[in-house]
This record gives sequence, structure tokens and C-alpha cells, in this order.
Amino acid sequence: MKTRAMKIGNLDIGGGSRVLVQSMTNTDTRNVAETLEQIRALAAAGCDLVRVSVYDEECVRAVRDLVDGSPVPLVADIHFDHRLAIGAVENGIAKLRINPGNIGGEENVRRVADAARMHHVPIRIGVNAGSLEKDIVERDGGRTAQGMVDSALRHAAMLEKAGFGDIVLSLKCSDVPMTVAAYRMAAQKCDYPLHLGVTEAGLPGRGSIKSAIGIGALLLDGIGDTVRVSLTGSPLPEAQAAIDILRAVGLRGGARFVSCPTCGRTRIDVNAIAQQVEQAFAGCTKDVTIAVMGCVVNGPGEARDADFALCGGVNCGALYIRGQFVKKLTGDIAAEFIRIVREAMNDIY
Repeated sequence: MKTRAMKIGNLDIGGGSRVLVQSMTNTDTRNVAETLEQIRALAAAGCDLVRVSVYDEECVRAVRDLVDGSPVPLVADIHFDHRLAIGAVENGIAKLRINPGNIGGEENVRRVADAARMHHVPIRIGVNAGSLEKDIVERDGGRTAQGMVDSALRHAAMLEKAGFGDIVLSLKCSDVPMTVAAYRMAAQKCDYPLHLGVTEAGLPGRGSIKSAIGIGALLLDGIGDTVRVSLTGSPLPEAQAAIDILRAVGLRGGARFVSCPTCGRTRIDVNAIAQQVEQAFAGCTKDVTIAVMGCVVNGPGEARDADFALCGGVNCGALYIRGQFVKKLTGDIAAEFIRIVREAMNDIY
């Protein structure tokens, strides 16, 4: 669904632009060196933009150095104090994440909106089910998707009243069905770009699955302009998980990997070979499909749809390139397969 277009630093968001990957640092923002190290690691892992917490004046001062040293645009996450938002904008932040209802009234909202407009900084309104306004919770008898949307639009109206329209919405909940319902509802009610995520999803593993279900369902509906996979611990796995979700729904290029679950017919170590192949081409940005299959039942069929495929035999493998059988591989078939694929894709190495 096409949303209104705007800029986050040098990035396009909304208006049919590609879906952006975001994560958030968990370092002490005041420690510029440590925070910059994590920002750069997240950028290297595939993040298009990175959010940092700005919770006091020392953080505001750090923003300038973080912006100057960051390879990607930065987002300032701010609560309760409008002065921190204005300071972050003046120090070069590319996007704000605030809730206008908790920064001290209409006049303070206007001050933030004026600063953001002057510096061409979009504002994301971040609604979480756990922090909905009391009157909405009482009205609905609890936290609901409708309540999340109403809260987000209430906050957006405060910015619109201040003459500010470069607004992004997020409507996050740790409950996947409620999250999906809220975003679908919002997509019908407004044209603001939507930042997708299942908040507090948990540890990598279960949290990644929850995020993939929620974010993936929305992306397949054509909903979403930026995504964050929210996982406990290091933020670095968040970037890879988000990119994997985008690739799975066909919204990011790069190598796609296919491997079979194996069965009693398998005569090669599919698990070990597939892991070696994925590791070898993890950084591949070419739009290719690479398959490792265990036997002749599904192998040749999958090979026809893959750019490069290895189909297992008895202590050997059959190499296919673009659906055509090329030759039989023996010995260290994983290494040989990787070598041949690398040579064939030499332009990206």
C-alpha cells in the first residue's frame, strides 16, 4: 500500500520506496566510542538506519559525534522531555521517535514540530500496547488493536495541528495477532508510513519466529515501510533476521538458500554441506538461488528452479547450473561446489 513519501537523511521512506531495516543500540548513548562501534556493526550487518536512546543532556551532546561518525542515518528515541528532542534535531539527528502526548502539552509539541520541520526531520509516533492511555484502555475494557490505532492517530493529530505532516506510525505489541490487526487497521485509516515490529518478541529463536510471522504477514499484504525485529540481547541478530524476512517475502535481493530436510534416502551430509554453502555466500548480494538437495526424488526438480544446485547421490553429487546438469562431483563435494559457484559469480567477489 502506497504511503506518503518523505526523507530520513539520505534515505527515502514511503511512496513505494524499498522497505528499510532498522535496529537500536543498547549501549550507553553517552559513551560515544562504544555506541559508534555498535552503530557501525549494525550498519555492516545490513541496517539502513539505527535508533539510539536520548535520555539526558549528555546524550544530546553525544548525538553530534554519533551523527558525524555514523555510516547510516540515526533516529533519536525520546520520552517526556521536548528539549531533548529539539537538541537532538539541532545536533543532526535524522528522525525522531516520540509520543507527542507525553512531552508536556500542546506548546511543547509545537516547538518540537517547528524544529523538525526546519531541519527536515520526520517524527515516528511509537505506540505500544503496554503504554496506551488510560481512557482508551477503560473505553475498550483492555488493550486492543482499535485502541492502539486510536492512540496513534490521536498523537498524529497533535502534530498535524502544529502544521507537521512528516509522520511515521508504529503500533507494536508482543501479541502477534493484535499487532497484525492494528497495522491492517491503520493502513486502511491513514497514509502515514508504517514502521513494523512485534515488540518485546523475546530471545533469538522464538522471538525471531514471532517477528517473522507478524512482520511477514503484513509485508505480504503490502503493508510496511520500515521493519525492526526486536530481540533480547545483542541487536546484531536483529538485522539479519529482518533481512531474512524481507528476502523470504521477495522484498530484498541477495542469495536465497534451499536445502531439503533429509530422509532415509539421503546419502550425503546435507546439513554440513548446506551450512558450508550458506556461510560461503552469506554476503552475496546477487539475486540467485542456491540449492543443496539430498537425493534424486526432489533434487532434480529443485535444481531446475535454482541458479546453482547440488543433488546428492551415493558418495557424490550432481551439479546443476540454471537447471542443466553439468557434471558429477566427488571427493570434497562441498568445497568443489562452492568453488564452481564462486567462479560462476566472479563479478561479485
